Amino acid sequence: MAAITASMVSELRQATGAGMMDCKAALTETGGDIEAAVDWLRKKGLAKAAKKAGRVAAEGLVGIAVSGTRGVVVEVNSETDFVARNEQFQELVRSVAGVALGGNGDVEALKNAAHPAGGTVQEAVANAVATVGENMTLRRVGLLNVSQGVVASYMHNSVGDGLGKIGVLVALESSGNAEALQAIGRQVAMHIAATNPQGLDGNSIDPAIVERERAVLADKARSSGKPEAVIEKIVESGIKTFFKEVTLVDQPFVHDSSKTVAQAVNEAAKAAGAPIVLKGYLRFGLGEGIEKETSDFAAEVAAAAGGNA
Repeated sequence: MAAITASMVSELRQATGAGMMDCKAALTETGGDIEAAVDWLRKKGLAKAAKKAGRVAAEGLVGIAVSGTRGVVVEVNSETDFVARNEQFQELVRSVAGVALGGNGDVEALKNAAHPAGGTVQEAVANAVATVGENMTLRRVGLLNVSQGVVASYMHNSVGDGLGKIGVLVALESSGNAEALQAIGRQVAMHIAATNPQGLDGNSIDPAIVERERAVLADKARSSGKPEAVIEKIVESGIKTFFKEVTLVDQPFVHDSSKTVAQAVNEAAKAAGAPIVLKGYLRFGLGEGIEKETSDFAAEVAAAAGGNA
């Protein structure tokens, strides 16, 4: 067998756009034959996938899988919402979430994990790209677990079991009744889906964000003529108000605005029969943070017609 060199891998990557490890595997399987390696990648769907990789995939689905004290949420993107309604794509996302449930929450590890249909998760995504004809990406994965208690979930804009547009997990640590924990956990998850808090509590907010808020509050008080002696008190009061707006535990509970989320969880502990600690949460909103391409349809038509009306 011919030795697989870096230049051979580079040549194959340029020809197909496939990943380095995929190219190395293709060359190994074909004894270093470049043309055969190209065909090998095409059969795997990896070359086709690479050609579509430049297209923005901001649609798709969020998937959730939960088992007792462990839960995961994944985001798999497609180019159009039409594909997201496809049963094959939905089953892909559901299967990826299932694999992620046994993983460590690392997206690269998940891509390289074994897929139930054979091969890796990344190969399963690439095969779907080749079949459907749209770019798809496994964008991210999140994991929550507790030593005892539950991981509750909620899916907003659900299109199927564990699939939708906004997926939320809530980790509650407690020795209390699991059914009662699931009930309050789901309510808190629904709250998170609606309010999208920036953090669990004040300590989880980026200090830079807090300092920026302090600076804004101080400048505002100073510009209104407040004496320096009272500005600090005004700033501290403003920070408390800020935390009530952006931190989960301090937000007014959407199911009963007369109490905070923390108070609602403490009250639920009575029904559960044991104290409840809100350990953490994850909220995945489909496509958040992805810069979507915008286009002027009229301009595209005019350009296609050579600019003539």
